Amino acid sequence: MSSSDDPRAIAASSCGPRDSRSGTGDPGDAASSSSDHGDRAAPSAGAVDCRIRAVRARRVWDSRGRPTVEAEIELAGGAVGRAIVPAGASKGSREAHELRDGGAPFGGLDVLQAVAHVETEIARAVVGLRADDQVALDQRLIELDGTPTKSRLGANATLAVSMAAAHAAAAARRVPLHEYLGGAAATLMPLPQIQIFGGGAHAGRRVDIQDFMVVCPAARTFAEALEWTAEVYRHAGLVMQARGASLGVADEGGWWPDFVSNEEALTTLVEAIERAGYAPGEQVAIALDIAASDFGREGRYTLGLDAKVLDSDGMIELLLGWIDAYPIVSIEDPLGEDDADAFVRFTRAAGDRLQIVGDDFLVSDAALVADAAALGAGNAVLLKPNQRGTLSETRAAWDAAQAHGYAGIVSARSGETEDTTIVHLAVGWGTGQLKVGSFARGERMAKWNEALRIEERLGPRATLARPLPRRPR
Repeated sequence: MSSSDDPRAIAASSCGPRDSRSGTGDPGDAASSSSDHGDRAAPSAGAVDCRIRAVRARRVWDSRGRPTVEAEIELAGGAVGRAIVPAGASKGSREAHELRDGGAPFGGLDVLQAVAHVETEIARAVVGLRADDQVALDQRLIELDGTPTKSRLGANATLAVSMAAAHAAAAARRVPLHEYLGGAAATLMPLPQIQIFGGGAHAGRRVDIQDFMVVCPAARTFAEALEWTAEVYRHAGLVMQARGASLGVADEGGWWPDFVSNEEALTTLVEAIERAGYAPGEQVAIALDIAASDFGREGRYTLGLDAKVLDSDGMIELLLGWIDAYPIVSIEDPLGEDDADAFVRFTRAAGDRLQIVGDDFLVSDAALVADAAALGAGNAVLLKPNQRGTLSETRAAWDAAQAHGYAGIVSARSGETEDTTIVHLAVGWGTGQLKVGSFARGERMAKWNEALRIEERLGPRATLARPLPRRPR
């Protein structure tokens, strides 16, 4: 823990007018949460001191039983914010660096160095800064680390502090995170992308494709989209059970993928949609995360389940065939991050028919989004704060996306916790889409349930985004 040696060093500073691009607050916790205060009037200007008084950090545990970092920030006015950083399994090579300890304990995945960085060097640098000036705070963290990928302090250390400070500022204003981010105008509920079958790095590479998901373009509300998805998820489980293939769930809660081919997962997903009573493509459609960088290098793609090795054109042909045969409205990372020319060719072939998302290809990087737009590669960006290490840099990627006409999807990682920050980012930033995994496991349901609370709080002002087309069969 670090705090000012002299309380007079922190001059009185109110949480003044909010910059619509700064701040978050975590309504998942009473201390950091604005949900406990959401129906109260915000304090008048000058009433709350928003300078950071103390910074703490601790090692906590994620949904895979692995260590991760939680930061806690206390403001001079008494508000407290907390945030927990997630961790990914499938990672782009250009992501910010997640600092792990190495050695024998926990397979080298401990985070005690990152925790120590927060409580010492980072704490000394940010005590006295305003928590509600997100850009200035994050810039201090970037400069303090001094490396392009935050490899010295760790993006898991910097992001924990970045989010916790914003949580504290939102709590100080006594408003929910999404309102702190976007003001009263933040009323657009994101269309959820929800995994039904896991795969790839999330399921022991049992199938090559990472996520077989559904979206509900005809749903009228976020709550209704969850209701429809719950039925599809349930019927998918019943289909697997009837086949004698009910083997539990993968990292993100999707059913374990016991299939003889990658395409069988698609036919099974359509069957589940129909058995649930919905029209495939019209009411419930399919979104895929190919995560092609996990099985492709330098334009060669090895589909282990299908016993195939495809070149870039072969991979494009395979995906175009699936698009023709199934009600697919979104495909993420269809080609590898090192296969930009093929990404462009695929976009030319299919970009007017569906959403083409860059994850490993763009790693939430504003410059890479601009580069992709110049090439004509993709038309949407996945936004994962831990790919960059600060909220401001993640927001910059969303700003770049909007400037170039790209859609945005705020996304969780495979190693998650009860932290609900990303739900509020999706609503407060107005991205229109949210992806947190499946419809099972507490760390996933905490986020879906938080979105329900937000929609309920917004009441008739809430509208569900409709960023994706319907594709009647």
